[in-house]
Amino acid sequence: MERRTLTPRPGWQRTVEEQGLIYPLTRYPDDSLRPYWDESAHYVFSLPEVEALEEVVEELHAMCLAAAEHIVTHGRLADLGITDPRVAEAVTEAWRRRAELPSLYGRFDLRYDGTDGRPAKMLEYNADTPTSLVEAASPQWFWMEERFPGADQWNSLHERLVDAWKKQASLLPPGGPLYFAHSAGDELGEDLMTVAYLRETAQQAGLDTEVISMEDIGWDRLSGRFVDKKLGFIRSCFKLYPWEWLTTDRFAPHVLETLDNGGGTGSTLWIEPAWKMLLSNKALLAVLWELYPDHPNLLPAYLDGPRELASASGRGYVTKPLLGREGAGVTIHPPGAEPLVREEPCCYQELAPLPDFDGNRVVLGAWVVEDEAAGLGIRESAGPITDEYARFLPHVIL
Repeated sequence: MERRTLTPRPGWQRTVEEQGLIYPLTRYPDDSLRPYWDESAHYVFSLPEVEALEEVVEELHAMCLAAAEHIVTHGRLADLGITDPRVAEAVTEAWRRRAELPSLYGRFDLRYDGTDGRPAKMLEYNADTPTSLVEAASPQWFWMEERFPGADQWNSLHERLVDAWKKQASLLPPGGPLYFAHSAGDELGEDLMTVAYLRETAQQAGLDTEVISMEDIGWDRLSGRFVDKKLGFIRSCFKLYPWEWLTTDRFAPHVLETLDNGGGTGSTLWIEPAWKMLLSNKALLAVLWELYPDHPNLLPAYLDGPRELASASGRGYVTKPLLGREGAGVTIHPPGAEPLVREEPCCYQELAPLPDFDGNRVVLGAWVVEDEAAGLGIRESAGPITDEYARFLPHVIL
């Protein structure tokens, strides 16, 4: 793994916009606009390096599924903050019927620097509402074809997504389109862009689709069903909207009453399914460490406090809220810092500082489609936490 600089293409902003990335620039607090898509540098990997990372990702995914089974079997949903009996029942039933429920994708965040003998470390798993998909699947691929013709890239995202929809089409209820929904409050447009792209992959798989905002989904009291603005029944819906919101907002009782967890027991099939709450929660990190202590691709993690991570001889730790996006609420505690246990439920994970390439802190986003590793997206930040100001950089296999 190596970071190399490169002169950006003339007109790069318009190019990536035409390829689906609607916000190539990020507005900073000082009101300046700076590149989000950053092709002034790129990362180079060897083929054996990528093949090894693929194996790691698929092993981690299998371990996460085993951890989900453990959580359900041993009644540990409360460790994830899932204390509402109705939500716990919905998650448990969805897990038990997971073979009958469409489940599309997820993204691992990994700490990796390419140094021999230093394995990739799992930072977290974004398995419910992962973003940065469009830039990884589309503009990155076309950039590689233009700048490095004949080279390769860890990127089979598009074809795998289309194939996944084709395979899972039989799990969708008949009699209506598959809706694609996001929140109208998405100011940046990231969720809109992601949903539009996923809808495109579903259409290429031959599915009938419609787009809707979450705010435009209504409830028809007479039929006891969710409906669109024309009162059409919403039998299936891909939502880029976290389950923790869906199960707590004003429509939550209706969501839980009409949840289709397979077998035709309800009226609305949501994608991703409710069992993804087991994987998108930072408590998963602590459960993994319990089940696979000292695994080379895991970091020590706990739910009751930092334990030995806070000792003077420890490596320090990171405190993460169980739920959250873009680094929100994450705090770093260096070695020897006074132990601090928050009142809110958190995960305490060993500190693994992000690799520093010429002052840029990098995290790998490794994609899974169904159960297979499918691609890579790379984000850089100026600080130690990957936040909403992180940049996306392309990569190539040479």
